[in-house]
Amino acid sequence: MRTRFVCVAIMAALAGALMACSTATAEEPEKMKVIETETPKMPDPIPEGWVTFHLAHPGPGGAWPGDPNAAIYNKGRYHVHYIYNHNGFAFGHWSSDDMVYWKWHPTVLKKKNTGHGMFSGTAFRTLDDRIAIIYHGQGSGRNQLAFALDDNLDSWTQPQAIIPRQADGTEAKMRNWDPDCWVIGDTYYSLSGGGDPQMMTSKDMKTWTHVGPVFHKGYPDNITSKRTQDVSCANMFKLGDRWMLLCIDHALGARYFLGDFKDGHYLPTYHSLMNWVRRDVFAPETLLTPDGRRVMWAWCLFNNSGSQAAEGHDFGELGKRQPSGVQLLPRELSLTEEGTVEQRPLRELQKLRTDEKSMSNVTVKDGSNIVIGDIAGDTLELEVTFTAPEAAEFGLNVLCDKDGNNGVKIASGKDAETLTVGYNDRAPFKLKKGEDLTLRIFIDKCIIDVFANDRQAVMVWDDNKPEELSISLFSKGGDVTIKDLKAWKMKSIYEKK
Repeated sequence: MRTRFVCVAIMAALAGALMACSTATAEEPEKMKVIETETPKMPDPIPEGWVTFHLAHPGPGGAWPGDPNAAIYNKGRYHVHYIYNHNGFAFGHWSSDDMVYWKWHPTVLKKKNTGHGMFSGTAFRTLDDRIAIIYHGQGSGRNQLAFALDDNLDSWTQPQAIIPRQADGTEAKMRNWDPDCWVIGDTYYSLSGGGDPQMMTSKDMKTWTHVGPVFHKGYPDNITSKRTQDVSCANMFKLGDRWMLLCIDHALGARYFLGDFKDGHYLPTYHSLMNWVRRDVFAPETLLTPDGRRVMWAWCLFNNSGSQAAEGHDFGELGKRQPSGVQLLPRELSLTEEGTVEQRPLRELQKLRTDEKSMSNVTVKDGSNIVIGDIAGDTLELEVTFTAPEAAEFGLNVLCDKDGNNGVKIASGKDAETLTVGYNDRAPFKLKKGEDLTLRIFIDKCIIDVFANDRQAVMVWDDNKPEELSISLFSKGGDVTIKDLKAWKMKSIYEKK
């Protein structure tokens, strides 16, 4: 009897130990086994005409899609991942200590290592101060979760499939698509994208409970987007005292909501596009800097399709001559006291300025088009302020010929309702009575980024000829005064500091 009792006790102890081992394994995911990797690298020399201060993927493979993903700051470095296709969809990985000069890391988040392709997702910091990524595992039918094992984000745990369940423990019948994850209090919230996006919650990131649609049942009728409209490439975060949901509709490009959480669901009060023609601004992603700034990147998509296609513009050939996966010039997002969104160019970009030229107090007469003689080029930053303009239409032509023609028009007007930048004349913008107009303009070979009074931003492509480098000032329906104009040549981010 005693011998039997001892054996039973030993067996029970062994069973307990085995259970403890099993529990420990569940608590601590195993390290991802890296079978294959490669490191993207810019060609030397860089081909003529390639962008110089926009981030882009040089190969191997092509960044199609080129969505930025999993952006986060960690211990002195900013990290941004992006999708590219090389033997399957992978997450490329950039990092930087200033968000201007970047280095590529070895690509470890790829199909041969994860067991599935890498599709859109985000990075976040867990309640116990770990870096995690949530994303859609292409081909797996599931959203996935992995944790960084080193400070450089080069080593990861084996991905864990997220299985949403109902309150009774049964698996939820819902779409698994572009996810995001954020923390409110002691709870993790996860969005699964697409039409009528769904939401889950968890206390431990292991058990996920489906709680229904992301959007509150009181979704306002005056929001310029249907509640069931496509929400993909989502990124939910606090901006000022509001919650911003940054995302895309695949037919429209980048857009955002402002709102708050009520009864555990998101109740938006405002919606706006970030892209009005084609899908130039696509798949936005943000990170929070140590000094509290919210910085956004997006994929600059060549595709001229969707419900807002630009007639007469086909940049297919241009896309063949540029590196793939070109990223939008980084923008700083903030909220005004009135609750509207401000967009500014990343302030660190000022370190690329060189060879400053300036002029001030210049009057452009009605009907004139003045070529600026000593300011020209296709890698420039311009900052120009028009004094409380009264002209019906005024502005600049950039990347134009020596006579000031055939360029990209950047224009506003006294009663204009939109800001015009090349083929894009649909971005809402209206000057207040007596308000000056300050334009920040970045020209990078074939890309033009324009910021107007910090409250509107537009990006367009242009397939200019090599000799079209001039800049002109024009006015119609009245004179206009240039209070100040400054111009800088911009250094390449692909050269050493």
